[in-house]
Amino acid sequence: MARAGGDGRQTMSEAATVDLPRDFESLRGVILARRDALPKRIAQIAAYALDNPDEIAFGTAASIAEAAGVQPSTLIRFAQHLGFDGFSSLQEVFRERLRERNSSYEERLATLRRNDGVLPGNHRILEGFLTASRKSLDVMSRTIDDAALDRAIALLAQAETIYLLARRRSFPVTSYLAYALAKLGVRSQLVESAAGLNAEIASFATGKDVALVVSFSPYTPATIEEARVLAERGVPLIAITDSAFSPLASFSDIWFEVAEADFGGFRTLSSTMALAMALAVGVGEARRAAPPPARRRKSAEA
Repeated sequence: MARAGGDGRQTMSEAATVDLPRDFESLRGVILARRDALPKRIAQIAAYALDNPDEIAFGTAASIAEAAGVQPSTLIRFAQHLGFDGFSSLQEVFRERLRERNSSYEERLATLRRNDGVLPGNHRILEGFLTASRKSLDVMSRTIDDAALDRAIALLAQAETIYLLARRRSFPVTSYLAYALAKLGVRSQLVESAAGLNAEIASFATGKDVALVVSFSPYTPATIEEARVLAERGVPLIAITDSAFSPLASFSDIWFEVAEADFGGFRTLSSTMALAMALAVGVGEARRAAPPPARRRKSAEA
């Protein structure tokens, strides 16, 4: 427990020590909570840090500052602003994140093993994932922007075709959406091709369509680039991502922040899938309720 100052209150340095983020998720939460109050240059390096955590983990102060477009001294001020005594202490949080993210599945299993080296029982593993899922769902229930949800469904419902973009861990979300939308009679196109024709498929999208993209840190570069090209061509973009500093947030018409909890380094997709289901069903209902001409009108937000 921190000591109180002479007037019975904690000093600023003591309070910072108590609140010091010890892992990447905690650090991310602190940055996002303070983003509106961050000075311009510190906000700039904060955005770069969350967008490029690997570079922060292993870059030098000089190389990171150059890439982020700030002075090296800004890195120190950024670290101290968050309660760290210097940039190297902050950098260790990013390095630990990289060790966790890049761990093999065998290493992740090792984190679940008991002291005797044996994995917990199957029911205990299930309970771990259920607990992580409940945590994720509870956060989404408290933080979802209802107005943004309504706007997203209205925009999707008016689209001639919904283009779905995702890769790697995020791909199951768009795969499900393609299935659900087809069952609901809503035309969609999964931007995925074994022949490597993703760019050609996406090139058919126009301003009358909508692209829905899903990507989480460390953000698959190809997905980000395809989404950026669509946005530059005037295709409305809705994103599901995990940070206000995600590259998708800067050029999406509407975006949703979804932070999934993990169990032993394995992340669930419970909140993301719940949001995807809500979007699909909402679009299906909006299409059923609205007459065809209304569905073809461009969004009032455009």
